[in-house]
Amino acid sequence: MKNEKILKVKGLETSFFTHLGEVKAVRNVSFDIYKGEVVGLVGESGSGKSITCMSIMKLLQHPGKIKNGEVIFKGEDLVTKSSKEMRKIQGDEISMIFQDPMTALNPVYTIGNQMVEVIRAHKKISKKEAEQTALKMLEAVGIPDPAKRMKNYPNEFSGGMRQRAIIAMALSCEPELLIADEPTTALDVTIQAQILDLLKDLRTKLDTSIIFITHDLGVIAELCDRVIVMYGGMVMEEASVIDLFSEPKNPYTIGLLKSVPNPDILIKQKLIPIPGSPPDMLNPPKGCAFCKRCEYAMEICLEEVPELYEVTKRHKSRCHLYHPDAPEVVRKQVM
Repeated sequence: MKNEKILKVKGLETSFFTHLGEVKAVRNVSFDIYKGEVVGLVGESGSGKSITCMSIMKLLQHPGKIKNGEVIFKGEDLVTKSSKEMRKIQGDEISMIFQDPMTALNPVYTIGNQMVEVIRAHKKISKKEAEQTALKMLEAVGIPDPAKRMKNYPNEFSGGMRQRAIIAMALSCEPELLIADEPTTALDVTIQAQILDLLKDLRTKLDTSIIFITHDLGVIAELCDRVIVMYGGMVMEEASVIDLFSEPKNPYTIGLLKSVPNPDILIKQKLIPIPGSPPDMLNPPKGCAFCKRCEYAMEICLEEVPELYEVTKRHKSRCHLYHPDAPEVVRKQVM
């Protein structure tokens, strides 16, 4: 990981204006991504992970809208760019891998045709050169007999091969930032392991920065350098992978870790689910989003949204326990 900052998200707020009212999906989200870094975005369904990244890419569908904030990519604010300007960036400098490859592939065109179209849309090269690039990328992601497979349609690929084709397409223009939205969720464990190895390899070869969205903490531990934990549309904790797993500083993160099995079969561990349900984002809580499910909640948690406190230089937590005036006894119980 280098010190060059490639993306800065600052105070991002995204809402969906429905007939029932405003759904506040992303609330005051801020984080940085550095060159060659893999950052995991983790949290329960509905926590705002995917909408945050769709906002970065400006791929929000009606009635979604970015209300506030900045998305600074290479010194320019993407929020202010037009659809035409964003099309030059999407797929070229920033690419996205979607969870379901069938929604990202056109069923009436061959894999080769789709890849060539993407490449030629961003690079001023001939069709033959684009075909060679597509062939090279399919080979790089481990698709056997790529020359033959380029002539196949998406329905002729297995689920794992479709996902590999999507990754090949996303990387065909050598983007500086890759956003992967739960790309291994629908795959069996063998294919999942192959995809993760592939992303590690491509990150090493191309020095690509990756935002990896998932709810699987095991995948986070294997792939990522740093983790951003989201809940209720907000960043609850941010830390290196080692710090997050060894010393989580937020009650929500602690709850997540207690609810997943330990891979060490010699450790007998009782899984403890987090009680209650995620907040209704039509009517988000006045105070801390996790307050009603938190065993350490205090009166202030009901009334005030906590700041994202800097617990250490590499570790942040959105929790009133880390306010300078918080009771030390309670804080030690969490730590």
